[in-house]
Amino acid sequence: MKNNSKTTAQTPKELLTELQALVSEAEHMMGAAISEHTDDAMSALRSRYDAAQERLGEFYEGARKRVVAGAKYTDETIRANPYQSIAIAAGVGLLVGVLLGRRGSK
Repeated sequence: MKNNSKTTAQTPKELLTELQALVSEAEHMMGAAISEHTDDAMSALRSRYDAAQERLGEFYEGARKRVVAGAKYTDETIRANPYQSIAIAAGVGLLVGVLLGRRGSK
């Protein structure tokens, strides 16, 4: 069930804002008196929640694919250049050690 309306959030920040509005509206509905339109409102709220949940799943899947691709690229690069990788890791470790040592002596 894809929601292809113009109000579809395109960025994680927009999705978060939409979810906050959805929660606020749900809290308002829970505090309001029960009326004859409650079923319609709950149905609309549920469909908005389902659409937001689907978009959040799409964001998660996209981020997961990028992380896995980055990890594979890093693994291939390290395997292709093991000595350079060791030298870089040792250099970064030395730099972090020096910086932490200077910070701790103050």
